[in-house]
Amino acid sequence: MLQDKVVVITGGAGLIGKEFVKAVVENGGIAVIADISEDMGYRALEIVEEELKTKSQIPNPKSKLDFVKLDITSKESLNDCINYLDEKYGKIDALVNNAYPRNKNYGKHFFEVTHDDFVENLGLNLGGYFTASQQFAKYFQKQGSGNIVNISSIYGVIAPKFEVYADTSMTMPVEYAAIKAGLIHLTKYMAKYFKGMNIKVNALSPGGIFDYQQNSFLERYKEQCLNQGMLDKSDMKGTLIYLLSDMSQYVNGQNIVVDDGFSL
Repeated sequence: MLQDKVVVITGGAGLIGKEFVKAVVENGGIAVIADISEDMGYRALEIVEEELKTKSQIPNPKSKLDFVKLDITSKESLNDCINYLDEKYGKIDALVNNAYPRNKNYGKHFFEVTHDDFVENLGLNLGGYFTASQQFAKYFQKQGSGNIVNISSIYGVIAPKFEVYADTSMTMPVEYAAIKAGLIHLTKYMAKYFKGMNIKVNALSPGGIFDYQQNSFLERYKEQCLNQGMLDKSDMKGTLIYLLSDMSQYVNGQNIVVDDGFSL
């Protein structure tokens, strides 16, 4: 479905990012891990390559994988990435905005969040998504085509269900809600702004992803769902491939929720 498409995945060395990378290669595309950490990036390359060889039986996955060190908040870093890929492949087909930069104070409870931390985290994340989209869209405009997929969240769509966090140290950060809700509207804004440029922009909003959270949280979360509960890290792959492929040619400015009914 993605034969020879060059797809840049920011935060590609992360939990979901590696699954997106594998999905792109499994569908015939070239996956570019774009991550701020070189150590994590090259380690992710090794992990993905080995898994593709053994589980997907792809004979030479290395030829379909690449790594670029990228800071999504830096225009210089973004343009270095774009220039490198353009010179190597002669095109870039899609950008998946999946990175999640945040400062050391991210994730505090509402009354503990300072103005400076709130502003910094929105700038790093939502600002980073904006800057990455802006610079790639300039390239896509010159190229005559492009595709941007923003990874948002159900908590960009609905108010938090704080009851699922009861008796745990976890919370749903206020910065996260503002970032993800803003990202969905930014998606619609860009799709409309790019009218006539042949640049698609859509959002994918996952529910919670299983990452060995506390059992009490997992049980409460599942009560809010229809069947599965917390999703596996691979459960977004099909929707992502659909948005990246020609099958979604006229899907533009949309937000697709994958959450096993949690948001109902």
